[in-house]
Amino acid sequence: MRMMMAMVLVATLGLVHAAAQEGSSRPAVAQRAAVTAPINLNTATPAQLEGLPGIGAAMAQRIVAYRQQNGGFKKIEELMNVRGIGEASFLKLKALVTVTPPRTDRAAAQ
Repeated sequence: MRMMMAMVLVATLGLVHAAAQEGSSRPAVAQRAAVTAPINLNTATPAQLEGLPGIGAAMAQRIVAYRQQNGGFKKIEELMNVRGIGEASFLKLKALVTVTPPRTDRAAAQ
């Protein structure tokens, strides 16, 4: 009897989990799977940033705000200056991001 109850419980949990996965309409999940090349912190859109592991909408906005307030990222380590991104989070993101120097007016004129 216990074995039968355990089997029913496991089957029910499996169905609930499968239904939750199907019903999930989180576009960030699809974007996370699509991250194959490093994302440039100086040009990425908030939606692209949300495709990174551990980056939600609010964190993506903080990254963009930091970029705007500081004239862009000069090195990827500056990501740790964004509120909410510590060393552990940075280490997870390090291989997934890149930085190219922000374009200046002088460079754009040439």
